[in-house]
Amino acid sequence: MDLKYLVREPENINSKTPLLVLLHGYGSNEEDLFSFIPTLPKDWLIVSFRAPLDTTYEGFSWYDIDLMNEENRMDIPQAKKSMEAILESIMKISNHYGLTDNETHLAGFSQGGILSYALALHHPDLFSKVACMSCYPEEKLMDHIVKDKKKLERLRFFISHGIDDAVIPLDWGKKGAELLYDLSCYFSFREYMSGHGVNQKNYMDLMDFFKK
Repeated sequence: MDLKYLVREPENINSKTPLLVLLHGYGSNEEDLFSFIPTLPKDWLIVSFRAPLDTTYEGFSWYDIDLMNEENRMDIPQAKKSMEAILESIMKISNHYGLTDNETHLAGFSQGGILSYALALHHPDLFSKVACMSCYPEEKLMDHIVKDKKKLERLRFFISHGIDDAVIPLDWGKKGAELLYDLSCYFSFREYMSGHGVNQKNYMDLMDFFKK
């Protein structure tokens, strides 16, 4: 499955050029997180993927959601298929630009953040910095994650959540911090005076995370 995407190329690209992959939330599109571009490092290659599924109204999704079905709220097979598509697309882009000795970072919001947790913990050798915003680690995507501390030690997580989030409760977001603590991963967990979104302080902290 080839994912559509927007790309911002730096002036110079070599084998060590960092790659940042952006994953939007449910009902949004590839332009959403791409708006972060002006304040991200100028020498990074930045790619924002569009999720493969159409939603009922407008925008796109990585998997269908059924809020009336508490047992199976999310379509797990679709989510896993999207994860495979993201990995495949990252590999194609890395090969296209000759990125053989670089770091690859992830930033996901809501649905995109849920997939970012799963991608990073299943493939810690592929990623470095991972930002999971307004989301939580979905247990049904956490089977067979890597638990070897040596393999997880290079990952750096930034987790953010609004205290008034009415879509994904703050308590769900805290599960991410608990999981990463149990895995002995390096992470920071931050709460903000906001709902299901990224406010100015959250945005500034995110930029600081990527610039360190």
